[in-house]
Amino acid sequence: MGRLTYEFRLPDIGEGVAEGEVVAWFVREGDSIKEDAPLVSVLTDKANVEIPSPRSGRIARLHAQVGERVKVGGLLVTIEESGSTPSGNAQPTSSAPHEAPSSGAAPATVAPSAARSAEASTSSSPRAGPILASPAVRRLASERGVDLALVRGTGPGGRILEVDLSGTSTDRAVRADSPMAHGEASPPSAPSSPSAAGAETGDTTRIPIRGIRRIIAEHMSEATHRAAHFTYVEEIDAGELVHVRDRMAKHFESSGSKLTYLPFIVKAVVAGLKAHPTMNATMDDARNELVVHKSIHIGIATAGPEGLIVPVIHDADTKTVRAISREIQDLSERGRAGKLARPELTGSTFTITSLGALGGILATPILNYPEVAILGVHKIRKVPTYQADGSIGPGHVMNLSVSLDHRVLDGIVGAQFLSTVKSYLEDMHQLFGELA
Repeated sequence: MGRLTYEFRLPDIGEGVAEGEVVAWFVREGDSIKEDAPLVSVLTDKANVEIPSPRSGRIARLHAQVGERVKVGGLLVTIEESGSTPSGNAQPTSSAPHEAPSSGAAPATVAPSAARSAEASTSSSPRAGPILASPAVRRLASERGVDLALVRGTGPGGRILEVDLSGTSTDRAVRADSPMAHGEASPPSAPSSPSAAGAETGDTTRIPIRGIRRIIAEHMSEATHRAAHFTYVEEIDAGELVHVRDRMAKHFESSGSKLTYLPFIVKAVVAGLKAHPTMNATMDDARNELVVHKSIHIGIATAGPEGLIVPVIHDADTKTVRAISREIQDLSERGRAGKLARPELTGSTFTITSLGALGGILATPILNYPEVAILGVHKIRKVPTYQADGSIGPGHVMNLSVSLDHRVLDGIVGAQFLSTVKSYLEDMHQLFGELA
């Protein structure tokens, strides 16, 4: 049979997504690929979506470079296959370069991913079967010039983890003929512009702003240009919070989970939002309306592999400290691994940002627009404080800062909100009914 080509277009991923940015190709032109094997990673909003190949065959042409935005229905890749005429939108064509599709072309549907399993390789010989690795790990391997086919995965089912790319695993993974083996830069994994990986000229390096970093830049610019930021700061006596958390942490650790201060702060924030509902709101600038939400969905700003992401604890007002603690831990771990789905990164009505032990003394958080308020959590410091009997002894204090959209919220509202949060954190008995 003659060879046929299959033109694969960016599918409708849902949630109103109109376009996606190509983050990483897992193949090159001329490579062979199996159906359901990882093909491309596409960024929509702040979620990476790994799209599998809809067909088996040879990659005839990649139509989008890393960093390029592609509209839904836009041409991504041409796959050359042998056999009878395939179903779907496969079309017999010549091997000449394809023209861009018309705007009315129907997008293809992503083929369901087949269940994948693989045994971890124990030698430097190429593995058999599909390579199991997240988009973040694949990008890191590409940057380091590591051949994942030669890496021994230590994750479930032989999945390759980031730690597997360091130390002896990396040494085994670099092919003898790889440019990295000779101290040279690794070749790009896909067609890209000259500045795709950063270009050095003299004493400067140019780093392209793309992917999540581009989205963060656009989001921050919109927030600062639209909202009138105002920040109010309050000092918290964190002595009781430290005491309660330390006692409860022992019970959490016995069940294999870790308890931080953040779940208590979330519950105190929920109390503050219930008392001051206009803080739990978003701004509709198109209609010039403040949209006050009844449900409380708390975004937790988290450092991801490529920049800040904001996983969301939906319906936080209905969850216990234990449930919130487990959810924060799960979202943070999967966020750092680049495994969060779009619904887990959208829909927040109020955001909390914290750097934990590195939280500093004071910061002025930028709003997670269109939200109208955000809470900054700063580190707990052990300092001399006045005791109940008037003596001076060791104590714990913490600063909280709340930034508001001063167009719609007056400073007194933020002060009253923070006063409520402060009262709950300084008198933990108010939260005892929530701690089960």
